[in-house]
Amino acid sequence: MTETLVPGVGGAVISAGARVADHPAWLELKAAVEEIRPWQAADGSIDFEAEGEHARATVLAAVERVIGAVEVLSPLLPHATAYHQALIADLRKWAADDFRVPDFLDSLMAFHPAAERADGLQHLVVFPMYTQNGNPDRNLEAVVLKMVWPEWLSELERTRYDNPLFLGITFEDFTPGYDTHSAVLFPETIAVREAPERFTWGGIFCDREAARYRKVTAAAVDILGIDLPEDIARMVDDQERCEKAFVLWDMVHDRTHSHGDLPFDPFMIKQRQPFWMYGLEELRCDLTAFKEAVKLESEGNEHGRDVQYAVLFDRMFRFPVSGDRNRNYDGLGGQLLFAYLHKHDVVRWTDNKLKIDWMRAPQVTNQLCAEIEDLYRAGIDRPKLVHWFKAYELVSTYLAPHPGSKWAKGADALDLTQPPRKLVDDVLPDEFPLSMFFEALAKKLKGTIASTKGITALNAEHAERVAA
Repeated sequence: MTETLVPGVGGAVISAGARVADHPAWLELKAAVEEIRPWQAADGSIDFEAEGEHARATVLAAVERVIGAVEVLSPLLPHATAYHQALIADLRKWAADDFRVPDFLDSLMAFHPAAERADGLQHLVVFPMYTQNGNPDRNLEAVVLKMVWPEWLSELERTRYDNPLFLGITFEDFTPGYDTHSAVLFPETIAVREAPERFTWGGIFCDREAARYRKVTAAAVDILGIDLPEDIARMVDDQERCEKAFVLWDMVHDRTHSHGDLPFDPFMIKQRQPFWMYGLEELRCDLTAFKEAVKLESEGNEHGRDVQYAVLFDRMFRFPVSGDRNRNYDGLGGQLLFAYLHKHDVVRWTDNKLKIDWMRAPQVTNQLCAEIEDLYRAGIDRPKLVHWFKAYELVSTYLAPHPGSKWAKGADALDLTQPPRKLVDDVLPDEFPLSMFFEALAKKLKGTIASTKGITALNAEHAERVAA
């Protein structure tokens, strides 16, 4: 095959498909984006009346630099030419509109990364967007990413876990919105004039998930005195192996939102529900991935056991003590999993050490998955409020509610003349507080969790080399 060469800097040429993050034009683009970001309001607009004419000139020049860099880099990514052209048009439209609230719908609709999933394929992504678990404002962001789509994963998706919108991705480089705890690239976060009827892709950065998992799990194992089986200890020490586990976990989790007996919109879009409903939905998807991993292991799949312990350790050790205590539904799911395993004698906190029954862990974890699935199946025949109470009953069987909770006192404590969505106001921000075990663990793990901000496989490996 003939090598494709494109213009570089100073008359040099570079091969199409070369690493975008190594190209000087990427550094120019990144610097220009970072020059624009501080001028933006939370909605992405720029108020030049407040900032002055010097701001307008600065931003206009920076946008031109972004456009120039995209034009230089685009030939490296011929599969994304249509998106880059639409991106340039949206940037010019934003400038022509005097940088009011940005609208990048046209470039979003031209971006179709799931249409060509090939292992190692790169993308240059530039959008005004917020980043989940990262920056809540719709700042202009730029990220270079690489697709994770090995043949074994492609085969599983094709034959077993159909998920045509899913993207396994890794970071190559990014602007400050991703120098955070955010590990997803979702189209819902992008500033547009109207939401499309449907989205065609969703990406999860398995390198960040794996690097974070390894660091937090290693700390938790040390703090809790866990005696890891040798094969799981090797997994926690292996970034590439963990990435494979996470990309498989993510693919199965993502499709589960629309599979199974679903008594409500699986993503709960535009629905106001108590946060334990979100917690159960996310946990259901994770436990479905766990259940499938048990099957895969029994069939000889080398990634099956790894996925099981990625789910268990991330859910039990990181989720409950990450983020704040304001309707922390992922934290709730992690608390529930740990409490369920504890009450079924799979985990025991004895002599200041956490002992795990490795043989029974798969069976009992699948048992919790079955209880949630039974709740969903029965929920189809229940009114919404009854379903919420039944879900509360399941959670409160294993987790102690806050002593001041109205919901814990039952229906008689609530004003049932109100519509269900109004009763959500009676849910406490921390309806199910941390147990004493997790309060103590949070104090010891919080520094490690905070240190994973912005982590990727590349900077994690650098930190390990420095530490060594």
